[in-house]
Amino acid sequence: MEQLKNINLTSDLRANINELKMIYSDSVDMVYRSFKIANQVDAVIVYLDGMTNTELIDQSVLNSLMNAKQMNSIEDLLNHQLVTSNVKINQNLYECSMQISAGNAILLVEGDNQGYSLGMAKMEKRSIQEPSAESVVRGPREGFTEAIGVNMSLLRRRIKSPLLKMQAVVVGRYTQTNVVITYVEGLANKALIDEIKHRIARIDIDGIIDSYYIEELIKDSPYSLFPQLENTERPDVVAANLLEGRAAIIVDGSPFALIAPITFFSLLQGVEDYYQNFIFVTVLRWLRFFFLLISLLLPSIYIAVLTFHQEMVPTNLFNTIAQSRENLPFPALVEAFIMEIFFEALREAGTKMPKQIGSTISIVGALVIGDAATAAGIVSAPMVMVVAITGIASLMLPRYSAGIAIRLIRFPIMLFAGTLGLLGIILCLLILLIRLCSLRSFGVPFFSPLGPVNFQSMKDVLIRAPGWQYTTRPHFTGEYNKTRQRTPKMKPPDDKNNQ
Repeated sequence: MEQLKNINLTSDLRANINELKMIYSDSVDMVYRSFKIANQVDAVIVYLDGMTNTELIDQSVLNSLMNAKQMNSIEDLLNHQLVTSNVKINQNLYECSMQISAGNAILLVEGDNQGYSLGMAKMEKRSIQEPSAESVVRGPREGFTEAIGVNMSLLRRRIKSPLLKMQAVVVGRYTQTNVVITYVEGLANKALIDEIKHRIARIDIDGIIDSYYIEELIKDSPYSLFPQLENTERPDVVAANLLEGRAAIIVDGSPFALIAPITFFSLLQGVEDYYQNFIFVTVLRWLRFFFLLISLLLPSIYIAVLTFHQEMVPTNLFNTIAQSRENLPFPALVEAFIMEIFFEALREAGTKMPKQIGSTISIVGALVIGDAATAAGIVSAPMVMVVAITGIASLMLPRYSAGIAIRLIRFPIMLFAGTLGLLGIILCLLILLIRLCSLRSFGVPFFSPLGPVNFQSMKDVLIRAPGWQYTTRPHFTGEYNKTRQRTPKMKPPDDKNNQ
């Protein structure tokens, strides 16, 4: 394809058509429609069937040009005869082939060494629907689609300022996928935008099918389990992050936009945290932190206590657990690994099945296997309860990508708990904490604002402060333009003054 950049169009119409036929050989969907302009000059319009609006071609191009009284010049043709708003001039075969592959029609005229691409692309696309992976009780119901033009318009509708910038690049030698970097000028740090452009420009791959291809190739630590870019289907989430000084990456063909930079605590913030009462959201966030620890540590603590620290369990409870494990053939570590692996297998099976039966299979399968394993004397009833509580706790995490990391980290912690007891758990937590503090997301500390500590940003981490207290943007992403709202802090009305 790069060689086509050196092959310019000529004034010989037949030679240009022959070159295009060689490029698109064995392509039955290519259409070459020959006609005469004003019954004087030979011309051909070239397009891909199924990707171009043929009705517009018939009405705005063929009908207008064939019924024209005369053709004085190419400028007259473009300015007075062609009834279309988007016309681009192409000088070589590469530009023509890219326009044709994008769904636009190419007009070639005898005696003219240029091709004219007509913006008449018409491809089937999914209608705007509510995102199934990020449903909310209160909030906008619109979600991104696979059409990049629709996704950009959804953002433009929320941020109407001309300072919302969208810069396009093409990635993929064969797919030629359009990738758009969007940000709000004056809010996003220019160094951040330049870094994103630089990382995307370094990508040399044959094709981009989904936005995760981009995410995996530009993140800071490719071997980390934790995501360093947030993915979302919701335009309102992207718009809110853009107003905080972040940038977003939209990929053609993918309904998931990427947001950078992010922190660990932003992965624990729900979609509708800012659409509900701040007191309720604060309580909900504390529940998330609590169940995050449950999901990460509960099986490991159970294994460590039963294996090394029996004195920590009340006598009556320990006797009950001991009776349930009296005839079991496996130690607690092996027992936990068996149940966790089966539970993860059921979870993945449920996600791959059709929606109508996926959840049913997961729930029924877990109940049947748990009851059968207990009755067969393979696992104990307390272990079934521990695994079930752990699975429910993992569902409290609002971001699926963060949940995957927690689920995988759980297994090495269980192994350390089974060999070193509580000391092994503490050692794993220290290693995990050090790793989180060392990670970066486009230069922003992943564990901020706790590592390093920034008390000003705490109002949106452990709690969700009232809206009138958000006078500044986040410390790292909003330091380029810190002021978020200039209105004074709101105070609750005085009941005495209302009486």
